[in-house]
This record gives sequence, structure tokens and C-alpha cells, in this order.
Amino acid sequence: MVDQAGTAYDGVADARNEFARGWAAAIGARPDDLLDLTDRLHAAAVRDSSVQDVGRALVELGFASPATLEQTLTFVGEHLRTTRTDRLVAVLGGIAAGFSEALREKTLDQQERNRSAVVQTIRDTEAALRASEAKFRAVFRTSAVGIAVTGLDSEILDFNDALLTLLDYEPDELAGRDARDLMHPDDRHSVDEVAAVLASGARDHVRAERRMVRADGEVIDVVVAVSLVRDDSGAPAYHVAMVENLDEVRALQSQLLRQSLNDVQTGLANRVQFLGWLEGAVGSKGPGTLALVVFDIDGFRVVNDAFGHEVGNRVLTLVAGHLRSVFGTVGQLARIGPDEFGVLVRDPVDVASVVALVEEAVELLAEPVWVGEHGIGVTASVGIVVRAARGADASELMRCADVTLRWAKDDGKAQWALYDKARDDRDRRRLMLAASVSGGLEQGDFRVDYEPVRSLVDGSLVAVEARLGWDHPTEGYLDPASLASLSACTGMAARLGWFAVEQACRHAGDWYRRFGSAAPVLTMDLTARQCQEPELVAEVRRLLRDSGLPASMLRFELGERLPALINDDQAEELAILAEHGVRFVLDQVGGGNVPVDRLRRLPLHGVKFQGSPVRGLAEGANRVDESAAVALLTWARTLGIPLYAAGVRTEFEARRLRELGVTGAQGPLFGTALWSADEVAEVLGKA
Repeated sequence: MVDQAGTAYDGVADARNEFARGWAAAIGARPDDLLDLTDRLHAAAVRDSSVQDVGRALVELGFASPATLEQTLTFVGEHLRTTRTDRLVAVLGGIAAGFSEALREKTLDQQERNRSAVVQTIRDTEAALRASEAKFRAVFRTSAVGIAVTGLDSEILDFNDALLTLLDYEPDELAGRDARDLMHPDDRHSVDEVAAVLASGARDHVRAERRMVRADGEVIDVVVAVSLVRDDSGAPAYHVAMVENLDEVRALQSQLLRQSLNDVQTGLANRVQFLGWLEGAVGSKGPGTLALVVFDIDGFRVVNDAFGHEVGNRVLTLVAGHLRSVFGTVGQLARIGPDEFGVLVRDPVDVASVVALVEEAVELLAEPVWVGEHGIGVTASVGIVVRAARGADASELMRCADVTLRWAKDDGKAQWALYDKARDDRDRRRLMLAASVSGGLEQGDFRVDYEPVRSLVDGSLVAVEARLGWDHPTEGYLDPASLASLSACTGMAARLGWFAVEQACRHAGDWYRRFGSAAPVLTMDLTARQCQEPELVAEVRRLLRDSGLPASMLRFELGERLPALINDDQAEELAILAEHGVRFVLDQVGGGNVPVDRLRRLPLHGVKFQGSPVRGLAEGANRVDESAAVALLTWARTLGIPLYAAGVRTEFEARRLRELGVTGAQGPLFGTALWSADEVAEVLGKA
């Protein structure tokens, strides 16, 4: 390398080559490229000579990154030995200075070349645009490509015959029209976006693939090239749009697209194509009215589970054939779901004619499909929507059809239902309320009130039944019956139920602390859903413990259908609670008989009657109803447990119930207003 004394570089070939190889390895170069630079460095180590040309040479050789300079300085500083520290510093500084100067010059030169290229490109583009504009009128009328001239507000000012052919419009239908109306609804915003880009001067023209809607509602894919034409002062004047259908290069893609819009199993259009039809039907060129019919095969899963999917597919194919035979000439038919079919009828004669077609189709579907010895029959529920088409919303129409179909299923299946806006509005209001139950609970809008239960012997307050209500900010107070329906829609029943239990136990615990044995027993419903909770026992015991309410002061009422809805393990959970002191009462709303074997599963401490058993004891009641009520209550006394009654209206009913062994009662006779927790405490304080 270098003489260790650093007096001079002796030019020994081995040392020279070794230094060059080490330097080349550090910066990723070829050693031969660095031999001459190595000589200059070692000469400068012993003589006062400049090495800026070494730094410049590195840049000229293409080693212009900051990392190259850093690695060079590190290598030279470690391996170029000299007795003069000031010379080493000077050498390193010279390399850095030459490198930086050469890099700056190279950067400026590159920027200048780029600037010139950009200017030339702009000039070439402008020249081409001017040439294109000069030829425009010559080819405008005879061009096979659709051309439209539009104002800055998107009004169509001029167009050629090719555009009319492409979109299937008459000249008077296209002149003066807003260009946005020709675009697919999802692409209309792009018209303004393109205009903004062109007006800004950022681009001279824009070319893109878009979707346009023909006069018959068909959506077509096109390539649109839009240019902005400026006047002599350079201000925007108008737009020129060239529109062409996708060429043969896209033919295969178009074919695949068509295949994707059809159902392989039945050969019908699929849901995507059906929604496209619907979008076209509600446009300005669509029919005046339309009928949307949705068929849903009832219990189709039963067919698949019983006979397999192959038979299920055969049934679907047959259903499609039946529907095609009925609607094939009057409507557009598609399979829009696994077991759903949709029909779009444009400008039906009237509602009755649509219903007649639906009934004809339903009769055909009822004919059995024979698979071996099995004649498989299917039924269909049908939702029918007939309304004005133009200006309607396609997604809203589908929602209405789905809602109507659900009505048909809820009303017993195997029938059709006609869309009723008033019913839909009521249902939507109810569903919106149901969806906001969670928010109301979070906001503290729910409260627990109480209905008094009186002794039929002396009229004293023996219990209070908790009733959960909702103080809705706009709908007012919603009673327990309304809440039960709403919570069932959203799965909030269990959460609301436990909220009510917690609040009621807290209130009852406070009454017990203040009034002791004079406090009334707390009674409230326990639903089958709550009985299915895996931690039922633990949760009830926690609530009793936190509230300070003795278990004997809590009485759960079990609906008459509950014994059939819970299993043996869940019945055992109730038995465990009973062992801890919680009481259970069977609430027979209509007085129906519950099988004795099911009653044996429950730890009952009372039975409550309401409805016909109570009304049958009213003054002037039908003798058959009276005898049935007397027989039922007489039988219930043989159970040896307390009997209760709800819905008691008159003193006459109360006296008859007392004579038949009923000890406690509630109902209008004792007041119709529910009590708040504070009002219960106030009544107890006056006793």
C-alpha cells in the first residue's frame, strides 16, 4: 500500500493494486477504474497537490450517491498513511469538495434537460391538438366514432349520427340535453370532475372508460375522450367528447360479463342483471308504472335436507320453468337468491292482472315433482309491489318487495301479499324504535314502575308487580307490552329483562330496609330466554345480595308456555333458586291446561289466572264460561298452593274469586295507574 513512514508513494504494483481493490470493494466499483485515482491520492499524501479531480472523477464514473462519498472518505482516512496529519485532512477535504461540485453541476444539467423535454412535450401536444381541431369539422359528420360538443355547463350543443346510433336516440331527444343524463348514475359525478381537471389546465384531454345508458335503459361500456377547446384569449369555450363502444379487444371480457349476469342452474338472469333492469326501469326513459314481484320457495331447505341438493336443483329448475311459462311474455324474470325469483313487469294493465298472473304461477308450483316414489310439492310466498316507475329508487323498490314478502310469510306462507305503504310506515317506525332500544337503555330512558297486588281478604298491599316502561323522547311512554314486541325484534329481551330485575331488586331492597315485614313481595316476569342463561342462579343471587332483598321477598312469574321451552337442566336451575328461597308462580294467561308432567318439572309456589277464567266470573257472564272458570279454579285449589288473579275489574269478580280460593288480585278494580318506586314507599309510609 503506502510506506509506513509516509515519506512517499513508491509505485510498487502490489501495494497500488491492493489499495485500489480495497477502495473498489468499499464503493462497489471495478479496481481498474480506480488505479489512476489511487496514484493521485498517494502523490497528494506527500506533496501539496489538489485532489478535487478525484472527487469529480467519482461522480463522472457514476458513483454519485452520498454513501459513495462517505465510504470513500472512510476508506482513504483509514488506509492512506502519512506522517502529516494536515495533508490527510487536506486530501479528504479535497475529495469531498470535488465530489460536491461535480454532483451539483450534474444535477443542474439534468434539471435543464428535463425542463427542455417538458417544454418540448407541451409544444408538441399543443401542435397536435391544433392540428386535430383543424381536421375536426372535416371528419365530424362522417366519423364512425360518436362525437358530441358540449357547453361548459354540460349542455349538448352538437353531435354526429354515430352518437345517435350508439345511444339509440332521435336527434330531438338529444339536442339540448344535459350530458350527465346519458351517464350511468354511478358515473355522473365524473362529468364535473373531468370538466374541472380540463378547466384547471392540468391536462388538455381526459380519456377514460365509463358507462352510459341507452334510450331503452341498457347500460353500455364506452371509451370517452374529452378535450377542452379554448377561445383566442385562452379562456375555456366548449368540450369535445369522442365516444366509442369497446372494440373487439374487449369482446371476450364482454362475453364473460354477460355470463356473470346469468344463473347457471336455471338459465335465468341473476340478481345483478335484475337490479340493472330495475335501475333502467326507474329512469326517465323507463315505463310509467312497474310491478315488482318476488317469489320465495317456502321450506326449500327441507327439500335439500331430505333429498339432497341434486333434487333441490331439479326443483329450482322446474320452478324457473313454471315462472317462465307465466311471465315469459309479459315480464323480465331472474333468480335473485338461493330460493328467490324476481319478476319485473313494465306498465302492467292493473294490479288485478298482476295478481292473476301470480295466482296462476302459485297454482303451477303446487304441482308435485316426482322423485322416485316421492311426489315433492313446493309452495311459494309472494310479495307484490305496483307503483309509478319514473323517479323511483331501485333499492327502495327492492326493500318494499322484501318487506311485502315477509308479510306473506308472517301471515302463514303459501300466499301473496300486496305492498301497503301505511303498514310499511308502521313497521318501519316499530323497527326504528326496536333498533334504538340499546341507545335508550344507555341514555337512562327506561324505568321500572309497579302495579299493586291486593289481598282479597282485607285489601292490604301484599305484593307489587314490576313493569318496565320506556320514556321515549319523541314517542312518549311505551308500555311493557310494546317493549316486549320491540325487544323480540332485536335480541334485546334478555338485556332489558335483567335491567328490570336489577332495578326492581334495588327498589324492593330499599323498601325492605325501611319498612321491614310490611314491605310488599316483589313479583315480576322471568322469561324463557332468561332461564336459558348459563349463570341464572349466580346472577339472581348476586342481585339479591347487592340489593339486600331477602330471597323470600322475590317472586318470579313463569308464562304458561315456559315449561315447554326449557330443558331439564334449566328447570334444575329454577329448583336451586327455590331452595335459596325464591318463589315461582305459573301465570296462565288464558287458563289453558299445562300438562301435569311439565308442571312437575317446576318448583311452583302459586298459580295466577287472568283472561277467560276471570271474565267467566263476571256478573252476567255466559254460563258455559262461568262453569269452565269455576271448574278450573276448583281444580287449582287441589294443588295446595296460593292462587292469584289479574285483570280484576269489579267487586263482583273479586268476591267470586275470593270464594273460589284466590287470595291476591290485581287489575283495574285496584287502580289503573302504575306506581313509581317513590310512590310505593309513600303508600307504605302511610300504612
